[in-house]
Amino acid sequence: MDTTDGRRRMSVGPTEINWDKLDKMKFYSVGAGIFTGITVALYPISVVKTRLQVASHDVVERNAFSVVKGLLKADGISGLYKGFGTVIIGAVPARIIFLTALETTKIAAFKMLEPLKLSEPSQAAIANGVAGMLGSLCSQAVFVPIDVVSQRLMVQGYSGHAAYSGGRDVVRNIIKSDGIRGLYRGFGLSVMTYSPSSAVWWASYGSSQRVIWRLLDRDGTASDKGNVVLVQAAGGIIAGATASCITTPLDTVKTRLQVMGHGKRPSARQVVTKLIADEGWTGLYRGLGPRFVSTSAWGTSMILAYEYLKRLCQTEE
Repeated sequence: MDTTDGRRRMSVGPTEINWDKLDKMKFYSVGAGIFTGITVALYPISVVKTRLQVASHDVVERNAFSVVKGLLKADGISGLYKGFGTVIIGAVPARIIFLTALETTKIAAFKMLEPLKLSEPSQAAIANGVAGMLGSLCSQAVFVPIDVVSQRLMVQGYSGHAAYSGGRDVVRNIIKSDGIRGLYRGFGLSVMTYSPSSAVWWASYGSSQRVIWRLLDRDGTASDKGNVVLVQAAGGIIAGATASCITTPLDTVKTRLQVMGHGKRPSARQVVTKLIADEGWTGLYRGLGPRFVSTSAWGTSMILAYEYLKRLCQTEE
């Protein structure tokens, strides 16, 4: 039994690089560049998803392709990057906060779970889930205002939403109307959406990796670099699918609340009631397709880049 456990740890071990083994300055500086590049590549999917979620019942553009076509016709390629500048400004500090909280919490959680003698997938699911949730909670203070501003820019002039001259104009209008708290519109729902989503994503990723390794690596010899990347990619896809299916209804309601104009103040319950009345329960899953693609594509790209970054920034023993 000890031999089996040893093999199992050997097979998973090479894929895990602890926080205390990283060059932090290199990690943050190189990571900022890598994740900015991924954001550039995948940002248009977020724009399409957001537009689908806030579209009124009578809007002609009812699917992702028609939204893309409308954006390109009206604004060209730049239409797919509405609000991008605002997101980039806030993404770096938010990501630093998230990753620092994630890694430090993960180490502490694994240590706390050791006496319980849980199976490796269960231990990974709990530790990664708790770390993902706490990391998301810590980063929401920066992320929510960025989310509010960028989403208003994404949907400006669409389905009756106001038009703005830029991110500063959005901030100015929000503060004039609602004060600083207006920048945190939907904060509770953001926490309820992103924290569980992050917990589910990281729990699914951590546990699925170990299950896959257990299936592939029974003899302890499959942990070469190619297999490591494939297993991490598969884990990212599984995690993205799981998280998007569970949390899309909350994300739809949150997005609608955040982009509403100054004169409208419905509650989350009223938004849900109206969606169900107009479109049935499927209305809560508006934008599920783009969100699934976004979550899976972003998650897989992010985790491969993240694991590569950790290998790149690993300090010498």
